[in-house]
Amino acid sequence: MSTSNQLLLFLDVVQQGSFTKAATLHDMDNSSLSKQIKKLESTLGVQLLNRSTRSFSLTSAGEEIFEQSQVLHDTLNQIQNIADSYQSEPKGILRITSPIYFGQQYLQPILSRFMKTYPNVKVTLSLDDKVADIISDHFDLAFRLGKLRESNLIAKKIADTHFALIASTSFIDQHGNPETPEDLIALPAVIYGNGNVTLNQLNISETPNSQKFKDFKMVGNYKVSDVRTMIGAVKDGLGYAMVDLSNLEQPIDELDMVQLLPDYTISTMDTAIYAVYPHRKQTMLVKEFIKAVQEHVGTPPRWEKNVPNLKR
Repeated sequence: MSTSNQLLLFLDVVQQGSFTKAATLHDMDNSSLSKQIKKLESTLGVQLLNRSTRSFSLTSAGEEIFEQSQVLHDTLNQIQNIADSYQSEPKGILRITSPIYFGQQYLQPILSRFMKTYPNVKVTLSLDDKVADIISDHFDLAFRLGKLRESNLIAKKIADTHFALIASTSFIDQHGNPETPEDLIALPAVIYGNGNVTLNQLNISETPNSQKFKDFKMVGNYKVSDVRTMIGAVKDGLGYAMVDLSNLEQPIDELDMVQLLPDYTISTMDTAIYAVYPHRKQTMLVKEFIKAVQEHVGTPPRWEKNVPNLKR
């Protein structure tokens, strides 16, 4: 038994005025309780109680330690009350890290509603396409897009991701509409790259109905580290791009774009969007925010409607 638990037993003995009553309170027998008090005295190196056959009295050291045991009891109760309050309604500080576009397009509107619903919540949102170290950077929650890496962190899948090849109508007017992957990679691409991540590898079915996939390398004169800028470059006709559908804020026809090779299947490479957090047991604040994100994204995810007749 820990010293703190032994101090709480000592507190109950004094407050109850009896070993028997304190033992009953903790569902213990008298001898077990007496042994714990003696162990406490041995650990502290002082005698706490002067015992007689029928009663006991506090020593000078016992009186002072009794007072501090009351402080310990009150502190532990306050800690429990704080913990209980976190489980009854979201409150406190929530530190979130997310890729830039996902945070702008999806998390911000969710946070606006969430913080109005729970006015005692404070949020720090850090947007960066580079993967942050949740532990050392003291984040409570991270959203990750892609293939989940093995780690000691806990992850909850928000949605599977799907890719599409897109280009502007002006690009098609200039270069023609490719009919095969070989035709496609002969055209200029706009490529996303950030840090050690470069999305220039296309894994696509060999034919529209084939279960065999083949790798192709996309080549272009424009490499960009921001999703919005990449899509803007595609709209301007600088090249085609392979995009995660979650990066489309509206249907592609409204963006004056078309899907390329719509009858072919692009491998998702087991990628998804995950909520990642450092501990399995989370506060109500983290749980409720993840729930809000899942409800907003939907099943199937809301962005899939942006590409009609998507072939998964």
